[in-house]
Amino acid sequence: MKCYIGIDLGSTTTKAVLMDDKADILGRGITNSRSNYETAAAVAKQEARLGARLTLFRRGLTELTELEGIDVLMADLERSIRCEQFTEQLQDLHDTCASHISDGADDIKEALDEVFVLLAEESPALFTREAKRKSDFFRDIAGSRVMKLGEQVAKKRGVSFDTLLNLYDKSIIDVENRPPEGGLSEKFRAGLHRLLEGSPEFEIDEELAQIALSKALDVELEETYVVGTGYGRVTLPFPKEHIRSEILCHGLGAHLMYPHTRTVLDIGGQDTKAIQVDAEGIVENFQMNDRCAAGCGRYLGYIADEMNMGLHELGPMAMKSTKNVRINSTCTVFAGAELRDRLALGEKREDILAGLHRAIILRAMSIISRSGGISEGEFTFTGGVANNGAAVKELKKLVNENYGEVTINIDPTSIYTGALGAAEFARRAVIH
Repeated sequence: MKCYIGIDLGSTTTKAVLMDDKADILGRGITNSRSNYETAAAVAKQEARLGARLTLFRRGLTELTELEGIDVLMADLERSIRCEQFTEQLQDLHDTCASHISDGADDIKEALDEVFVLLAEESPALFTREAKRKSDFFRDIAGSRVMKLGEQVAKKRGVSFDTLLNLYDKSIIDVENRPPEGGLSEKFRAGLHRLLEGSPEFEIDEELAQIALSKALDVELEETYVVGTGYGRVTLPFPKEHIRSEILCHGLGAHLMYPHTRTVLDIGGQDTKAIQVDAEGIVENFQMNDRCAAGCGRYLGYIADEMNMGLHELGPMAMKSTKNVRINSTCTVFAGAELRDRLALGEKREDILAGLHRAIILRAMSIISRSGGISEGEFTFTGGVANNGAAVKELKKLVNENYGEVTINIDPTSIYTGALGAAEFARRAVIH
């Protein structure tokens, strides 16, 4: 099967979208961006290929049999595979940490072994339907648990917690850069067998399911054409014709998701873009923030660190606000100082965060205005910040105040917009 891949190398995450000849999305992949963008691109592509195998299996299964609850089955299967991958990486992390222990430091080795035994025991619970994870990235999941368990084990055994943490810090980047690759077919088969055997809710013939899975795994996913875009696109080992600007890719990607889109706002980790597109998704005008990352995803990440919160917790906390607090600056450099001043004055965290979100969106509205405003068609909000409920709330309010009733599109997969546009450019390079 010919496949067309778009890769968006952002400053915080790298995304990949894999599509077929008909422009149907087969799979998506995402990973933390690293200083080594080539590795990040490879990992994101690998994740997209995993997604493609799941899509092909689902298609094959629905052709062979009618199945109620297929959405639940597919979600459970993916979680099972993710758990297997996590377990492999956990063993790799354990081995890598152990390789940095000095000879004779048996007390540290025993403490490290205990930490990873505890981690392995709790791993399956991290991938159940009920599990609530702050992140899907291995580094975030493993890192938080290593610190928590490491502190407990270090205190119990009377060893240095800093030493255990230093072993993790020395090892995590290397482990991230070599995610599990082999045995995907075995993981699929084992995961499917385990689900069908242990879950009576799935009334399906396992033989038929294994046939569908074999067909999905046997399909050759030919990497026909790849296009790169995003913050780190110039670092990719691609010819120039395989590189597209993120403005073009985000404009086309938004058009593919919502064909009536005429204005696109993308707030990513490093920049904010307002893009005007025509009826074919071709960019007519755009504006971006200056080189400063004020009001972007990295700014929110800095605020989260200052408040000792997860990035995903900022929006829900801001939504609890009952008072309008005006924030004078969205400068990342001065954000911590103003935040501490506000807290010292007795302002509530939720009110401060609501003010911060409003300041970010006010800055974005200024960029939209410079690009030509919102005059016709639909408006599409993309990027990681589009998943932040407080930012969305402020955006809808301000758009309504300035432009009246406008259809605002926010897709749950909007973080992949740039990669989607890049994949379509790859497809058109071959088919058109």
